[in-house]
Amino acid sequence: MWRKMLVTAFCAASVTGCAQPVPVVAPRAPASAPQESPVPIPALSEPAPPITFPADGNRRWRVAPAETGTAGRSGTLLRYRAVVEEGIEGVTPAEFADEVTGVLSDDRSWITGGQWRLHRAGPGERYDFTVYLATPGTRDVLCAMGTDRYTSCRNGDSVVLNVARWTDGVPHWREPLAEYRAYLVNHEVGHRLHQGHELCPEAGGPAPVMQQQSLGLHGCTPNGWPYPNGRDRLGGPSGAYDDPLPA
Repeated sequence: MWRKMLVTAFCAASVTGCAQPVPVVAPRAPASAPQESPVPIPALSEPAPPITFPADGNRRWRVAPAETGTAGRSGTLLRYRAVVEEGIEGVTPAEFADEVTGVLSDDRSWITGGQWRLHRAGPGERYDFTVYLATPGTRDVLCAMGTDRYTSCRNGDSVVLNVARWTDGVPHWREPLAEYRAYLVNHEVGHRLHQGHELCPEAGGPAPVMQQQSLGLHGCTPNGWPYPNGRDRLGGPSGAYDDPLPA
C-alpha cells in the first residue's frame, strides 16, 4: 500500500505526469457486404411450331381423345368429336380439341343460355356432330357449297373449320388469333345449334358472333362470343351481307 501511495504522489508531482495504461481494443473485422441471392433466369420455352398444311388434303382424320367433363348445367346434351386432317402439321388432335373445348366450355359461349350441354367424345364413342380442322380443298368437299377454299362452314352434323383461317385469321382480324379462333368455333357450332346469320346492330359496338365476321365487320368491332359478358346474349337483326370472298 505504501508503494501505491508513493507512486501516486510521484505522478502528481511530475510535470508530465504518469502515462495511464490505454485499454487495447481488438480490431473489428469489416462488415461484409450482404450476399444477394442470385436471380433465377427463366427458362425460355420453345416457340410453338408453325402450322403447315397442303392446299388439298387426303380426307383422312386423326380423332382427338375424349374429355372427362361436360360443359353446361342444363339443357340438351350434345356430344361432339374433334378431328384433324392428316397432312396438317404443327398442331396435334389433342391440342386442337383442347382449344375447341376451352371455347365451348367458356361462360361466354353457348352453354350460358341454358339450352345446351356439350361433351367431347373420343374415338369409337357416340357423337352428335364433328368439328373438323380441314385443308382448304377438303373444306370445299365437306361443305358441298361449291369452290370457296376460304371460309369455314357447317353442313349438317359437320362443323368445318378451314385450317387456313385457323392459322392466319383474316386481313382485318389477325390478332389476337385466339379470339378469332373463338369466333370460328362459336359461329360454326352456333349454326349446328340452329342459329342463323345476323347483322351488325350498332356501328362501333361488338359484332354478334353469328355475323359473318370473316368477310366484313360493317361498322362493328370484332367479337368471338355469343355472351360476351358471361350473362347476356348479344344478337343482331337476322340477315347476311353480300360480301365477296377476298382475293
